[in-house]
This record gives sequence, structure tokens and C-alpha cells, in this order.
Amino acid sequence: MPFNEAFRAFLRTAGPGCRLRFAPTPSGYLHPGNALNFALNWLVARHCGGRILLRIDDLDAERKRPEYVRDVFESLMWLGLDWDEGPGIYDLQYATYVPEHTSLGLRVAAACDDFEKNWSQHRRLPLYFNALKNLRDTGLLFACRKSRRDLASYGGGYPPEFRDQNLSLDDPDVAWRIQTPQGFPMPDFIVRRRDGLPAYQIASLADDVHFGVTHVIRGGDLEASTQAQRFLAECLGESGFLHIRFLHHPLLTNELGEKLSKSAGASSLRAMREQGEGPMEVYRKTAALVGYATIGVDSASDLLNILQ
Repeated sequence: MPFNEAFRAFLRTAGPGCRLRFAPTPSGYLHPGNALNFALNWLVARHCGGRILLRIDDLDAERKRPEYVRDVFESLMWLGLDWDEGPGIYDLQYATYVPEHTSLGLRVAAACDDFEKNWSQHRRLPLYFNALKNLRDTGLLFACRKSRRDLASYGGGYPPEFRDQNLSLDDPDVAWRIQTPQGFPMPDFIVRRRDGLPAYQIASLADDVHFGVTHVIRGGDLEASTQAQRFLAECLGESGFLHIRFLHHPLLTNELGEKLSKSAGASSLRAMREQGEGPMEVYRKTAALVGYATIGVDSASDLLNILQ
């Protein structure tokens, strides 16, 4: 099914009670593909009268840098996209409202401070560890010390014989992997890293359940990730997650046909802002993707108007 038709079908499943999310990872400067994803999720939430959460996935401390966290807020403000829950806005629980007239620099600084104090994934570690405990009780986990180099020759596969390395889940410096069915797109993927931290798949699942997400639009490169999280939800009996509607959009590519990646180069949103560009091109690409004319679509509000 063409994406514009899939998008309209997805839109019909969302109503005033829908909850969507922005979920960037602060491991590099955001690019237009990230912006397109934000715009699609925002468009559904605002068109349907739902809500949208800003969730910054920062468990990977080695790749996280303060400038990348700032870039998330600067990019969303440059795009003109708002959110209803998350760091940097008024919230009854945390009361961190920053008035609109406050300068951009101060607003971004306040949002970054609010994120670190109240919204970082490290604040929700007990939630993830509880999910890991429940997953361990299923008996599907096994300990692994195989490195990426050890697995490089298997082309993304994971040999079943590696499931028995005579290791305990309680041994130091072991990753926890989960046994998956034969032919699964992410065979025996990691749920707890060797440093003891929950891996992305379990944290993302736990967060979506915790925040009551109902609809998710993700890039096509994350279809295997969606399947991995649904598999975990089935193992854990998380029916709420299994009812989430997912839609995967085509990826933006560069002139060589390669998917965009986070970068400090000319393709980043940061570079576009520094060159004085506006987000018009992002919104025209979004409008074209969902099957509408791009003329006169210069902003988030223009994009929303074409659905009215």
C-alpha cells in the first residue's frame, strides 16, 4: 500500500484520546529525516485532538552529549512543533513553565535542565529493571559474552549454539539476550547490556506502556525493532503495548540514495539553522509524503491546514 494511503488509514484509527511521541536519541545532531518523523507524529496528534509526548532516549551515556540534547529542543522550536508532556513545558507535577516571550537561549537552557532533573531515562531505571526481572522469570533469557567482532562473520545472525556459553545471568560482564523464534528479524537480541543497563528495546517498550502511547510513526529502518518490542510485549503479557498502532514511513536519503544519519555536517538541522534557513523544505517533503500538494506549505500550521 502506498504510504499516503497507509497514513490516511492510520489517521482514521486515531481520535481525541490518541497519544503519540517524539523519541529522539541524543547521539548526534538531528537531520531532516528526524524532522519529517516529528512532523508526522505531531500532525496526527494535532489533527485528532490527541496529545504528544517528548521523550529523549538517553540511556546510552557514552554517545550522549549536552550539545545533542540542546539540539533536540532547538530543532523542535525551529520547526514550530509543540508537545503536551515532557521536559521544558508547564507540567502540574514539575511546574517548570517557561513563558513564550523568554529568549530562545533561556528556554532551551531551562528545558535541558528540566530534562536532566525530571525526564531523563535514568530517572526511570526502576521501571526498566522491573521489566527485566519479569522477563527473566519467563526463562527465555541467557547470558552472553560474545562481542560484535565475534558475531561479525554471521551477517547479523546469532548461532543457536551460542545460547549455551556456560554462563550465569548473574555473572559479571555479561549481556542478557532473549531466545527468539527461528527466522526472527533480530535473532536473540540483547535486552540488558554488559554494563548492566537495560538495552534500548526493553526501555522503549517500558516507556511506551508507562506513558500510555497509543500510536507511533517510525522510520522504515525500525520495522525490525518494532517486531522485537512486540515480541517482548507478548513475553511479558503487556497487552497495552500490543494494541499500539504502528506506521513506518519511507526514509529520506542523500544524493547517493543512502539513508540520512545524525551528523554535524551540512545535512543536519543545526547547519540549516546556522545558514539562516527555515523549515519550509521539511514541511513540503512531509506534505508530499502524505499525498498533498506542497505549494504554500511553509510551516507546521500550513501542514495541519491541508488536513482540515
